[in-house]
Amino acid sequence: MTILVFGGNGQVGQELLRALAPLGEVVATTRSGLLPDGRACEIADFNQPDSLVALLDRVQPRTVVNAAAYTAVDKAEQDVEAAFRANAESPGVIARWSAAAGVPFVHYSTDYVFDGEGTAPYREDQPTAPLGVYGTSKRDGEDAVRAAGGRHLIFRTAWVYASHGANFLRTMLRVGAERDALRVVADQVGTPTPAALIADVTAQALQHAGGLSGTWHLTASGQTSWHGFAEAIFAEALARGVLAKVPSVEAIASSEYPTPAKRPSWSVLDNRQLQKDFGIALPSWKDGLTRVIGEIAG
Repeated sequence: MTILVFGGNGQVGQELLRALAPLGEVVATTRSGLLPDGRACEIADFNQPDSLVALLDRVQPRTVVNAAAYTAVDKAEQDVEAAFRANAESPGVIARWSAAAGVPFVHYSTDYVFDGEGTAPYREDQPTAPLGVYGTSKRDGEDAVRAAGGRHLIFRTAWVYASHGANFLRTMLRVGAERDALRVVADQVGTPTPAALIADVTAQALQHAGGLSGTWHLTASGQTSWHGFAEAIFAEALARGVLAKVPSVEAIASSEYPTPAKRPSWSVLDNRQLQKDFGIALPSWKDGLTRVIGEIAG
């Protein structure tokens, strides 16, 4: 079975190449045609959605997984058309091809489809109300995938990080090694989720005998603030010898760290439906952090 993975150079994409390998021949794509380790792969430009059809026709995958996206949340506020081409139009093109070919399509979405005004974990069936361009483009991408009418698995996730790539954990480790004190937002709450967990759950879901189609929340379990996540990162890094010393971390309000795009203050997603439907236990975000720091330490 040929599995086509769009976005093979991203945090989730790199983990998917590992997690999906036992299921068949994995064909990766990036915009440059190169993977992070320098290997050549297929070229897929999400800034030109219609160009993706020729690639799909040539590869003829039996499963399609889309881990590519426009994720520059603040830049998207000015780069509106590019965000919608990558996050809405391109997934729609891929979903329509997949539906016509009768193959399952996995697509990833985000907590940013919600407005962050909730106080309990968001369920999959609750109304979406994105605050900015990025969230709106991802919501429209979800709608395009559903409208295509094929078998689809949309996984909404949040606060993704890994031992590789650009993410909050790696930023904290870098800055923490350079400074004695940091200020981190404490009034945004969510669930840090390792890219490896997302990839592993995707592989398990694709093997599920039920052939399910729909939208699920795929995050680790539990919740914390960015401030709480930072403190946990430093505690674990110190314990594992990744950092020789750690900075003090001052809790601040979002208003003290203004950004072009407004972030949802409450990003906790209810993942119980995924656990029930696929028989998968989603671990605590603290367990995930321990594993990722362990990778870095090792």
